[in-house]
Amino acid sequence: MSRSRFPHFRRTLLTVAAIVLAVSTGACSDASAPTALASRKAVDARLPTHDQLQAALAQARNTDNGGLNLDMWGAVVDRNGIVIAVVFTGSAPGDQWPGSRVIAAQKANTANDFSLTGLALSTANLYAATQPGGSLFGLQESNPVDPDVAYGGNPQNNGSTRDYMVGKRIGGINVFGGGVALYASDGTILGGLGVSGDMSCADHNIAWKTRFLLGLDHVPAGVSPPPAYDNIIYDLTGVGADQVSASGFGHPTCTAGTTAVSAALPTDFPIGH
Repeated sequence: MSRSRFPHFRRTLLTVAAIVLAVSTGACSDASAPTALASRKAVDARLPTHDQLQAALAQARNTDNGGLNLDMWGAVVDRNGIVIAVVFTGSAPGDQWPGSRVIAAQKANTANDFSLTGLALSTANLYAATQPGGSLFGLQESNPVDPDVAYGGNPQNNGSTRDYMVGKRIGGINVFGGGVALYASDGTILGGLGVSGDMSCADHNIAWKTRFLLGLDHVPAGVSPPPAYDNIIYDLTGVGADQVSASGFGHPTCTAGTTAVSAALPTDFPIGH
């Protein structure tokens, strides 16, 4: 499939996802809300709405990601670390690991906190550097989650537009796969996306695909050469405390299936330029 055909590919996937979402939730029409996810978002449209994020996450989760095929939580923060949306796949909260709601928000915050207009770091890229002896050891202890934001409000609203985290700064650092920075078409960093609920390698695969579907994947540079950019790097050797990453940004492997999907991401879901 040539790159010139990908905009149509994105439109098809997002339109199908939006229709499925509307049917499954019995959605009512709302003149103030987007009626369909028909194309890549324009640079000035900025971050996704709740419904846009939910549709994209559902579509990404329902592709082969090499993991356990579990339902997911997803979260987006803006450049100031304020939570914009929290969503889930499945029919109701509880179809996913409950703890993954806060982890998804942590991942979104981390990817935003440690990416720049000129350099993107996925949460997967931070694993090796934060291990004992690594150049960023201790980073995972900084910027803790605000527990009042994470666990406040009515749990029945979790994952809805009334999720208590929305509109607040969550904080938190997470150093395994599932968080990626979000970039507009001019290369401006807008915030971060985090997903959680499966193996960390599968989480990364789902996050990359979700970002692709949202059209917020205009990554300018990363710790891997093009076209990999901020893709997960599987270059750890050794065991336990003796593990070494050739790049300094490696991540443990999970399964052969997740590794194969990760390797194909830059080709099957290429960075948008």
